[in-house]
Amino acid sequence: MSQSITATAPATLANLGSGFDVLGLALAGDGDTVTARRLRGAAGVHIEAIEGDDGRLPTEAAANTAGVAAIETLKLAGFTDVGVALTLKKGLPLCSGLGSSAASAAAAAFAVNQLLGGPLRKIELVGPCVEAEAVVSGRHADNVAPALLGGLVLVRSLDPLDLVRLPVPEGLTLAVVTPDFDLPTADARAALPDAVSLQTMVGATAQIAALVSAFWSGDMSLLSRGLTDSVVTPARAALIPGARAAMAAALDAGALGSGISGAGPSLFALCRSNRGARAAMDAMAEAFADAGLPAVGRISPADCPGVRLI
Repeated sequence: MSQSITATAPATLANLGSGFDVLGLALAGDGDTVTARRLRGAAGVHIEAIEGDDGRLPTEAAANTAGVAAIETLKLAGFTDVGVALTLKKGLPLCSGLGSSAASAAAAAFAVNQLLGGPLRKIELVGPCVEAEAVVSGRHADNVAPALLGGLVLVRSLDPLDLVRLPVPEGLTLAVVTPDFDLPTADARAALPDAVSLQTMVGATAQIAALVSAFWSGDMSLLSRGLTDSVVTPARAALIPGARAAMAAALDAGALGSGISGAGPSLFALCRSNRGARAAMDAMAEAFADAGLPAVGRISPADCPGVRLI
């Protein structure tokens, strides 16, 4: 058993198009980093320090996604008598829609598993991370699955867990823009309708099917048409100043489609190339500036690795 392991997990983009809680992908760039250290003469998980959160996150393990993921990983691996100390370094902003809580969970689960000698496969760590997400944002795997496994993932089922890796067309690139605006996940979920009409459900099902087909075939035109969402995006866009204008600006700049990343307020645009993604990113940032919100952006390939040791 190792004495100390450090892992980093990426930001993720979820709720792609109509794929609410079922489609997510990993992003390049900054992520969250967790160091897991073996504690002698103690059992359970203890969070020693958190950096980069401005004191906003709980240090009690049972209330922190990194802590819960570590606890559940120890339990699943059968090492409940082992003591582990965690240090969490936040590289992702909180309440941003970039899977911040999922990145913390994935990095912690992976680091603890490696600390134990790697008894669990990456896919087996999805369960502990889902339980961690449940503490802050509900039981869903569209962020934690790509944070662990990388790439583009379809969550067909949580119970039993059934994940499908989807191919990514060559050259597909993401522009992601995060305005300086806090949107807690609980508020974003509260804005969603309790029910939708049968016609709306049929339309959403068709869009998800179109997206999956487009990813497999590489049909960019179909991909663009399939990014339509008539339920979640309109409800959440009303909560984010400048969001509608920013998404429209991305399309005017040539993006295949645009939407809200996760619970928001980050927006994404899918583009054919790095050059197109930069144009869409600049257009979205300008639209947010017009709404009085400074914003930062990132460019990422649509097919990126998940959690890793550093």
